[in-house]
Amino acid sequence: MKSNPVFSEDVVPITDLKINPGRVITQVDKTHRPVLLTSRGRGVAVVQSVKDYEADTEERSFLRAVVQGLMDVEEGRTINLADAKTRLGLA
Repeated sequence: MKSNPVFSEDVVPITDLKINPGRVITQVDKTHRPVLLTSRGRGVAVVQSVKDYEADTEERSFLRAVVQGLMDVEEGRTINLADAKTRLGLA
């Protein structure tokens, strides 16, 4: 389960990444929180585990589909259950 960023731990200067990349990778894997990389005090990149990135991407995609479905219902773009089953080959 991911938690919110802890700014005292999750903001890392890019020079620290160059010196000890293993520490940053271990941190994102262990904490499931992304790390913000900075250069000259400004955010330049985010390091996140692949597993967490994929989960976030899947969740965003699902939420977009739900919102689109709700918009379709609001705008009257619906079909009845029998027709849906027929279209999906479930009838």
